[in-house]
Amino acid sequence: MYIILNIHFHYVVAEIYLLSNNNNILGENLRYTIPNNNSHSLEYFAKKFKVGLRNLLAANPDIDLYLPDSGKPILIPKKLILPNTPHKGIIINIAEMRLYYYPNTKNNNIVMVFPISIGTPTHETPSQWITSIKDKKKDPIWIPTQNIRNEYIKRAEILPLMILSGPNNPLGSYALYLGNSYAIHGSNTNLGIGLRVTRGCIRLRTEDIKLLYTLVPLNTRVQFINEPIKIAIDSNGMQYLEIHTPLSTINNKQDNKTATIHNLKIRTYTMLQKNNFKNINFLKVNQALEECLGIPIEITT
Repeated sequence: MYIILNIHFHYVVAEIYLLSNNNNILGENLRYTIPNNNSHSLEYFAKKFKVGLRNLLAANPDIDLYLPDSGKPILIPKKLILPNTPHKGIIINIAEMRLYYYPNTKNNNIVMVFPISIGTPTHETPSQWITSIKDKKKDPIWIPTQNIRNEYIKRAEILPLMILSGPNNPLGSYALYLGNSYAIHGSNTNLGIGLRVTRGCIRLRTEDIKLLYTLVPLNTRVQFINEPIKIAIDSNGMQYLEIHTPLSTINNKQDNKTATIHNLKIRTYTMLQKNNFKNINFLKVNQALEECLGIPIEITT
């Protein structure tokens, strides 16, 4: 059974990329200048360009999160390397906070990419897990776990046993259930997409989860990975490296960060060697490891 993608242009909210057999590097980055007399936070521009907040921050490390300077040029990270996984179903790379959906279309030649939020360091999202869409619900009911209710009790707040769909339901209007109390769902605030803010579930913007809910059938394969390093060679033989800040360095002590970055460097060098990358510009490799911009960097000499 094939999915017929009949989506009007005004309804397209995901990034849709055409796949090529010989190229796992897709898209092109955009350049944009913050308008004069800007009064919007970076969140506004992340939503405007359909990217995650952390991805936009990583690509523009000197930008003001709360009020970007008027007239400031920024880079919109649209170019990416596909994760090294089967091009099937849903792939969730928590390291880059992106969800990839490979629809079962007639030619299997597209991938849809959505920015996501993932679990906080104390409520981690699974990092290595293969599951499937067990159930789908419109206007889902939220049933908080006992652990969640205990957290609220510590703040002198009492949660009801269940919360119906509406403005107080953090699941939003749509949910795709994965088993083990995890779900891909929307939000009642539509804020913080691209950050570590959930209790382990995958959160999407309202318009994104609506589209995903419409397109994704039950029993669709879902794979979670945690891969901050992605490499690829384009159709012209140019070699690329994409590095994302490892999740373990966020909100962590400096000594642990140093060890993690060192391990990231070893893993990157090993990956390049195993995949027979040659004529490598190691100055560019080291710079990519230091900056972690989250965009493909060409590393061929």
